[in-house]
Amino acid sequence: MTRIVVIGNGMVGYKFCEKLRASAPASDFKVTVFGEEPWPAYDRVHLSAYFSGATADDLLLAPRSWYEEKDIDLRTNELIVAIDRDQKTVRSHTGVETSYDKLVLATGSGAFVPPVNGVEKKGVFVYRSLEDLDAIIDFGKKNAKSAAVMGGGLLGLEAAKAVMDMGLDTHVIEFAPRLMPRQLDEAGAAILKAKLEALGIGIHLSKNTKQITGNGKLTGLDFADGSRLAVDMLVISAGIRPRDELAKGCGLATAPRGGLVVNEFLQSREDKDIFAIGEVASYQEMVYGLVAPGYEMASQVANQLCGKEVRPFLGFDMSTKLKLIGVDVASFGDPFGEAEPSTSIVYENKTRGIYKRINVSKDGKRLLGGVLVGDAAAYGILLQMTQNKMPLPPDPEDLILGARGGKEPAGAGVESLPDEAQICSCENVSKGAISNLIKIDGISKVDEIKSCTGAGTGCGGCMPMVNDLLKQQLKAMGKQVKNVLCEHFEYSRQELLDLVKVKKIKTYDELLNRVGKGDGCEVCKPAVASILASTWNELIVKQDSIQDTNDRYLANIQKGGTYSVVPRIPGGEITPEKLIVIGEVAKKYKLYTKVTGGQRIDLFGARVDQLPDIWEELIHAGFESGHAYGKSLRTVKSCVGSTWCRYGVQDAVSFAIQVEERYRGLRSPHKLKGAVSGCIRECAEAQSKDFGIIATEKGWNLYVCGNGGSKPQHAKLLVTDVDSATCLKYIDRFLMFYIRTAEPLTRTATWLNKLEGGLEYLRDVVVNDSLGIGEELEREMAFMIQTYACEWKEVVNNPELRAKFRHFVNDTSGDPTVSFQEMRGQKIPAS
Repeated sequence: MTRIVVIGNGMVGYKFCEKLRASAPASDFKVTVFGEEPWPAYDRVHLSAYFSGATADDLLLAPRSWYEEKDIDLRTNELIVAIDRDQKTVRSHTGVETSYDKLVLATGSGAFVPPVNGVEKKGVFVYRSLEDLDAIIDFGKKNAKSAAVMGGGLLGLEAAKAVMDMGLDTHVIEFAPRLMPRQLDEAGAAILKAKLEALGIGIHLSKNTKQITGNGKLTGLDFADGSRLAVDMLVISAGIRPRDELAKGCGLATAPRGGLVVNEFLQSREDKDIFAIGEVASYQEMVYGLVAPGYEMASQVANQLCGKEVRPFLGFDMSTKLKLIGVDVASFGDPFGEAEPSTSIVYENKTRGIYKRINVSKDGKRLLGGVLVGDAAAYGILLQMTQNKMPLPPDPEDLILGARGGKEPAGAGVESLPDEAQICSCENVSKGAISNLIKIDGISKVDEIKSCTGAGTGCGGCMPMVNDLLKQQLKAMGKQVKNVLCEHFEYSRQELLDLVKVKKIKTYDELLNRVGKGDGCEVCKPAVASILASTWNELIVKQDSIQDTNDRYLANIQKGGTYSVVPRIPGGEITPEKLIVIGEVAKKYKLYTKVTGGQRIDLFGARVDQLPDIWEELIHAGFESGHAYGKSLRTVKSCVGSTWCRYGVQDAVSFAIQVEERYRGLRSPHKLKGAVSGCIRECAEAQSKDFGIIATEKGWNLYVCGNGGSKPQHAKLLVTDVDSATCLKYIDRFLMFYIRTAEPLTRTATWLNKLEGGLEYLRDVVVNDSLGIGEELEREMAFMIQTYACEWKEVVNNPELRAKFRHFVNDTSGDPTVSFQEMRGQKIPAS
């Protein structure tokens, strides 16, 4: 039996154990694992979740029982302090020696702490382990209102999210002139900076910290340019340093910038029985700080020890996709176009915070790399096209501008990838491996693919491609692609909607008992809530336990834990009397007020217990719920039309009011927005809405399936020159057909892009009634119109429902932690 000792029980050390036990029987290897922390291996990639309520147990990659079941001797809280290569033993801090035949160093890295005066002061922390996080949380709760993070790279921005989640005034300090300098170019970093600043994070670039000030306890930072930042806490996340002290101590070579020098088989240069994997390994003076290359190293060392086929480790693609503080960021291939002569194609939308850059070879035939900020949905396919040198479509800009004309750009689907394309980098799973499971082994579910290959069990970034590959492969085999809502319902949203109608099911529990299984989850509960509301139009707060927070309290929760109040203002038209009421209510309850782009007035800063009182006053004045909190109709924007404008050809305001009052409260898979423009000058921006109406001399042109947001798309022209009644009829049909067939949380634009037959098919259904369901759709809409009731009016007049609006179930007082500060004469959440 070969004795294997693993020093380090981090993510990569754990992965080595997992791969080794999966490749050979336990009788072949005696495995001992040393970890200096008190916990078994945990997920460092998602450490920031610890600040959002996740526990140490939630982050564990496997419980202690897993190691026992796999016959692995796990020794936590035990630090290895020396390696004796001659005797082939390791010694722990307790003096215990353990013999090995093969030694695997997986000690990872430690936080790099710059040599700045004052780093020893109270209130200065590093962001690396659960112990670090506990210390940060404990100090932050008792002693801090503001915090700075030193480092504007991947780790630094993760740390910034953590302190922001603690409710602290957050600052990021970066030595370089831009954020994420290794991944983003100047323009992409500027977009990211603007988005983070919009979240209230202070960004300080080109800052060389000269000194950490304070008498024993941190009070601020002094910079080399003479400026100063006063903060209560500092989190250092300025990079990593490989934990290679054990290697140095036993005479193994280390790289100039740290890390045990290894060959292509991950062996140390001086001792072939000692391997290094993860961030402690330096291959050709490169240390790989991502989890995917660490997993690949672990897999290859396990293969060597088991006598399996081994691929030399010759480096690793450092492309990455992350969500940093709610912002999608990705870089792939050669992000800056420096490796060879190239041409860059750039799309930049500063208003929506989107930046996309791709670098194309000079001959226009290959994709070399790129940068994505704000919208990284295409990352998977762009990475594959880069890695596999796939030919570009005739118009390469299609790759970043997205589908246009309802068609997918040529060569941009998962079906175009070669079999050797790597779908999951964490587990090194190829397209061919997944395809063979589906074709040969009959696998037909995503969870089966995850179980068999491990794809999607690491960072999870490959799951969209895994899903697409499964659907494409099953369709190619002539099999029905079963699109289920979640593990608790073996039905799609459309099938569940039909079951609710046919069986006249009106509650979630009844649906789960009759056609589902288990207790439900955060996926199916709000989806079913939407289905029930779209079918029966009953008051949603009567089933509040299946709603998300916004629908549960009929208001959008905002930063700081307060809620917004948004009364409906149909078509944007409001009388002076109603304006005065809004002002009086805002003044009485000290609410922040703002006019929105949807021609409404939002009132911010209401406590949950204040909501019924505020709405009682608004309803008494004739207002209704604006449904800003729901997946439902939000607004129908209008210009002044022919009533006031000398260019207007139709009365846009009157029609917008009619349309908005017709569809108010309509629940749908995603939010809906409409607009009516009085002429072709399009002042109401109707072509950026889910349905937009533009006046002509002969009537109205109707556009559908547009949207703004992070993935803007122009609406498509459905029909021209129709009268008002016909226009409403087609909107009735369009909306009900969308509600029937769309997946949960799918905007109309995305729904149309995925709809087989595209716009022509939709026109056939809605205008030509090709399915013969036109009158049925109209009847369903008529039912929704007839049964509409203002949700807030129902709550205000119902003491039982009203009593649910409180912060504490056993106390009527408000949340004492809510606090505000003043800005421009109004209150805003305290930083």
